[in-house]
Amino acid sequence: MKLIGPFRDSGYTVDNLALFRDADLAAAALALADCEVVQVAAGEPIADPVRARLYIVLSGMLEVETDGHAGSADGGVNRIMPGESVGEQSVLDDAANLDAVRAVEETRLLVIESKLAWELIDHSNAVARNLLRLMSFRIRAANALLRRRQKLGEFYRQLSLNDTLTGLYNRAWLADMLPKLVGRARAQGSPLALLMVDLDNFKKFNDTHGHLVGDAALCAAANVIRDGLRPSDFAVRYGGEELMAVLPETTAELAHMVADRLCQRMREAVLFPDMRVPLPHITACFGVAVLGPDGDEISLIEAADAALYRAKEAGRNCVSM
Repeated sequence: MKLIGPFRDSGYTVDNLALFRDADLAAAALALADCEVVQVAAGEPIADPVRARLYIVLSGMLEVETDGHAGSADGGVNRIMPGESVGEQSVLDDAANLDAVRAVEETRLLVIESKLAWELIDHSNAVARNLLRLMSFRIRAANALLRRRQKLGEFYRQLSLNDTLTGLYNRAWLADMLPKLVGRARAQGSPLALLMVDLDNFKKFNDTHGHLVGDAALCAAANVIRDGLRPSDFAVRYGGEELMAVLPETTAELAHMVADRLCQRMREAVLFPDMRVPLPHITACFGVAVLGPDGDEISLIEAADAALYRAKEAGRNCVSM
């Protein structure tokens, strides 16, 4: 910052300063007469880690990145134009300003020390009202930014819980939700079933037809599972070519019927309807398990995995409990 001199000699007046709207302008000019006016070069930061100060833009423009010290980079940037101020929160809190403030262009600032700012507030109802109005606007803007951050955070959270290839829920979702579904089932005394699905000879399928066709097969299998479930059920990509279906309020008998139907639909799934030479149909093994009286999510997955192994031992393309 380059010191220009006191406000009284700067050639600026208080007429267009928002903080003094409807205030006694003559009294305000007298109170501000000895305040410093400084010049800030374009791009120069305005930082005072020790004192709380109020800065009023006389000419030029400032840019304020809220929470800049915390590394926030989500568009929370405000422009401070001539007549507007920055640093009000620091004065009210009597704490150093932590927002990242810098000049957009060559800018002249009126610097008001914290003690004088409080005297102005104490002696002028208009200044106090203007400050309250400004702080109300800033709080509304901060709340709007917070809501945008929350929506963005929820969007990315949901994105992180879905498998990018198939669109099914992923293992992270399963680790978060399956214990909750198990807890709810035990609390309500309702059944909970789990289907573990493994595509047959998938490595050979990939080696023969290529990974792009393998990805198409996985997506086709995922669609079979998703489309064959109720709205209250959940389809999951457990990893690789292993898929899952979580079936709340489903008995062992009903779960076995669901698995039989899905196994049949898997055999009938068509990868590329427009191909001149159709690819082999995909098939899968299904392991069915239900939550035991004293079971938890780990024992449920282990039971479904054991049933899946039995289906593979039985010759694949079948269902086992």
